[in-house]
Amino acid sequence: MTRDPDPSLRLLWRHAAPGREPQRRRGPKQRLSVDEVVDAAIGLADAEGLDAVTMRGLAGRLGLAPMTLYTYVPSRQDLIVLMVDQALGRTALPELPDDARLRLELVARVQHDDCRAHPWLLDVTGVRAWLGPHAADRYEWQLAAVDGLGLGDIEMDQTVALLVGFAGSIAHAEHRVRRAEQESGVSDREWWDANAPALGELMAGRSYPLAGRVGQAVGEAYQAAGSPERELEFGLARIIDGVLAHASRASADQSPPAPER
Repeated sequence: MTRDPDPSLRLLWRHAAPGREPQRRRGPKQRLSVDEVVDAAIGLADAEGLDAVTMRGLAGRLGLAPMTLYTYVPSRQDLIVLMVDQALGRTALPELPDDARLRLELVARVQHDDCRAHPWLLDVTGVRAWLGPHAADRYEWQLAAVDGLGLGDIEMDQTVALLVGFAGSIAHAEHRVRRAEQESGVSDREWWDANAPALGELMAGRSYPLAGRVGQAVGEAYQAAGSPERELEFGLARIIDGVLAHASRASADQSPPAPER
């Protein structure tokens, strides 16, 4: 069965495809641009999370009647697709350095910083936002960072996915810590200081020699139960070690054998 093209595609590429702007739906004359509507949705998601972005809530934020919003975007799902691509487009992709390790680090750090700035990006599921122009530019830039290492095309894609996924997981952990502190009004350090004596009493009689030793070292080093920032540094370094070692072996396997003397 042949399906119609996704209506969000023309909206996504509205600036990149001159003369192919989507036809405006019937309704009152628009006083805002699609960009302004999407920017307002991004601001709402940044402040209150993705669940807060409803068509009715956004319309109220913009001073529009709820049905008027549908003259800009066909649905909430289409709005989220536009939000993802427009949020990615706010980041100017830096020039890639010559050093391979620094290039791979940059891929992860750009993703990490975007997810810290817009934590709701981590909650987006079920959309094909990569079809947008900014996401396509981002993917091309990410692949350029991996190009030349000696990896095959599939491995290049998998390496990008590994770096981006790890960076996103760290940003998600940081967001959980920040949200817990905001909701409770208590920092991680304050919680542990208040509860450590009680935990010591409750755990008396049980032996955790490794957890005790490591936990004490971690607590002294981080002044908290963990440090997503240091986990990012350690994990990213180990991932890149593995990728570069694998690429080196792959290149060696593909090299022609040395001629016999």
